[in-house]
Amino acid sequence: MDFTVPEEVQEVMASLERFVEVEIEPLRKQHAKALANERYLYDETGAYVPEIQDALRQIRMKSAEAGFYTMFGDPELGGSGDVFGPVAVVLIHEMLMKKYGLDLFVQSIFPPGLFTGGLTPVLLGMKEELREQLLPRIASGEALLCFGLSEPDAGSDVWNIKTRAVKDGDHWVINGTKQWITNSPYADYALIFAVTNPELAAQRRGGITCFLVPFDGKTCQNTSVIPYLGSLGSRIGIITLENARVPESHIIGDLDDAFGKALHGVDIGRLVMAANCVGAAQWVLNKAIDYSLERKAFGGPIADQQAIQMMLADCAMDIYAARYMTLHCAWKLETQKTLPIKEISMVKAFTTEMAQRVADRCMQIHGGMGLTNELGLEAVWRWARSMRIPDGTSEIQRRTVARRLLKGDRNF
Repeated sequence: MDFTVPEEVQEVMASLERFVEVEIEPLRKQHAKALANERYLYDETGAYVPEIQDALRQIRMKSAEAGFYTMFGDPELGGSGDVFGPVAVVLIHEMLMKKYGLDLFVQSIFPPGLFTGGLTPVLLGMKEELREQLLPRIASGEALLCFGLSEPDAGSDVWNIKTRAVKDGDHWVINGTKQWITNSPYADYALIFAVTNPELAAQRRGGITCFLVPFDGKTCQNTSVIPYLGSLGSRIGIITLENARVPESHIIGDLDDAFGKALHGVDIGRLVMAANCVGAAQWVLNKAIDYSLERKAFGGPIADQQAIQMMLADCAMDIYAARYMTLHCAWKLETQKTLPIKEISMVKAFTTEMAQRVADRCMQIHGGMGLTNELGLEAVWRWARSMRIPDGTSEIQRRTVARRLLKGDRNF
């Protein structure tokens, strides 16, 4: 296998850099105050202020016009996923995070995780009439989706969801609560997973269906934003459904069989998360290397101190291992017929933990400056800590790895 960056991917990277320069840099300058201080980024509810929401919408739609927003989507949905597969996904996301770090605007070029919005693989189950009606708005970035699977009592154990959908003539009536939902404070539609056959669901053999539900401000609404890890707001929220009625045509995929499509989307999302972690780790390491060469102490740059050198070396080893684990896993996903379940779980657990280790060492190298908001290192540290929870906790990933090994999957 050859992990040299293909020419077509290099061209995309160069185009993305131009896109950031032309489309995003002016918005950065326009909203510099909000981007530098969360007091101006979020409103009193924890949601992005309207000006920032509008800027993010502009970036999505400009990205769609440039062909970036949909480039990893399935060709059946109008994407270019047949040209840019998992390896390209990893290389491009890594590059963006390595070059720009945690940048709210840059991160909006692509849908979060590639499965929580945009041309998510889940939409392959969309009925034809619904595709004609909504797919153009979704693909253009005008309409925003969210992925409503997690609940207060159903995170890692997705079979424990309590949201119910009951048939009423040609419609389904949905009641329940979804929590920890990325994009829900700003979305136009939610992909809601609900129990439609309690008996099958209790046996963990099916009985759960995915519905496309519009946010109408009454029966389906985002009722809270969830700030976390000291932030004043976020893009994560709680959805409340009270007698939300949707027609039969809004079922995504097959009745009582939602999880196959849902979890297929999560697989590529875990690789995106891993690539972001690898890129973010390189971003903070580059800052630490530069700082160690500039900062003087004990008669010379602190880079001369063995303690600093050991930390830099540990960071480099962590990143190298994580990067090639991720690329190898992406290669397997791209070339093998069978899903590399064990490897996806190993990569998700290792890279998220690696990113926080690296961020922590690089903050230590910076001393007191590493703790300040000014350098952005603490933001990466907090972000990396949060990545160990969603899309399957580190513990769940280890359980998956162990179970695969015990079932005979002993090759790597």
